[in-house]
Amino acid sequence: MIFSFLSTQSLWVSAPIILGLGTVLSMVGLVLVRRYVDVKSLTANNEIAGHKFATIGVLYAVLLGFAIIFVWQKFADAELDVVHEAGAAENIYRLSHGLSDKTGAAVRSAVANYLKVAINDDWPAMDRGAAAPEGGAKEALDAVYSTLVSSSGQGDTAVVSEMLRQVDVVTQSRRARLIASEGTVPNLLWLVLLGGAVVTIGFTYFFGAESLRAQALMTALLAILIFSELLVIVGIDRPFSGTVRIGPNALAAVLAEHRVSAR
Repeated sequence: MIFSFLSTQSLWVSAPIILGLGTVLSMVGLVLVRRYVDVKSLTANNEIAGHKFATIGVLYAVLLGFAIIFVWQKFADAELDVVHEAGAAENIYRLSHGLSDKTGAAVRSAVANYLKVAINDDWPAMDRGAAAPEGGAKEALDAVYSTLVSSSGQGDTAVVSEMLRQVDVVTQSRRARLIASEGTVPNLLWLVLLGGAVVTIGFTYFFGAESLRAQALMTALLAILIFSELLVIVGIDRPFSGTVRIGPNALAAVLAEHRVSAR
């Protein structure tokens, strides 16, 4: 689906295609209809068409509003997943001081490696809309688990247990963001949104205004409004791609803080 592809592109690519091309095609359609259909026959249907257009407009507005709220909530959830991942990594760093010096240092090194790999491997892959590379962050996270499991008899059992719980949070948060990076709007909904835009804008062609210029302006304004909302959905459908995206800032902040404290 083209909208799924555009969600991974910058605003400079997606906006002209969705907003610019969509508006131009809407006006071209009106001009073609007015060329082959007499304005008097269209004017005779204004009253009936007006009632039907009001119903269509409300239905499509509800659909657009639902879609925008849906993708925005998913975007906010993805941002929260990254915050939870960073918070859990921070907790592991702090709890590692409850282990022996050697083991604690090994745990901190493993967590730092995971954060670096997640930033350098996961984020570029999510930006492209591709699957996370084999190994990489998964292997780095497995190393954190292995280090903690091997240290279970070398420190406070309660501390190790809590650290393992925090690693579980990191694992779940990473999995959630990888899934979110694939996009949240299914192809069927994209078809309905695009089809609804075509029907809603196309319905304005059944009205007959004496001035073609005035009617073209009204159609263009409606098209700009509809395609602007579709552009918002495209822009935030994939939280880790495109112009509006979630960066690894939270993970990088944890890594930078503990690099400084380790000196």
